[in-house]
Amino acid sequence: DKLKDLLELLPEHDLPEDLKSKYCKRCVVVGSGGILHGSELGHLLNQFDIVIRLNDAPVQGYTDHVGNKTTIRMTYPEGAPLSEHEYPPASLFVAVLFKSVDFNWLQAVVKNETL
Repeated sequence: DKLKDLLELLPEHDLPEDLKSKYCKRCVVVGSGGILHGSELGHLLNQFDIVIRLNDAPVQGYTDHVGNKTTIRMTYPEGAPLSEHEYPPASLFVAVLFKSVDFNWLQAVVKNETL
């Protein structure tokens, strides 16, 4: 019931049309473990059609190594990046909710309430 109530509050709870209709030829998932630091693979990662970033793996300041393209950012609420610069306007933020406190967090965000 809580999930149904939350979905009604959200302006959109499906994939955006540009992602839904996109034929995904090449996708890459970039984690937050730091293994790419020093790799200088940013230019290669930017060439993927879909770049999925996990948790709060920073982009700003590391673009030579991790690229600067973010199509989807997936994270638990506690792993969400704090900087607004880590949420590009053209990317999709996906909150992975599974604990009851996660649903409380989403409700507070949507309603602009203090948690």
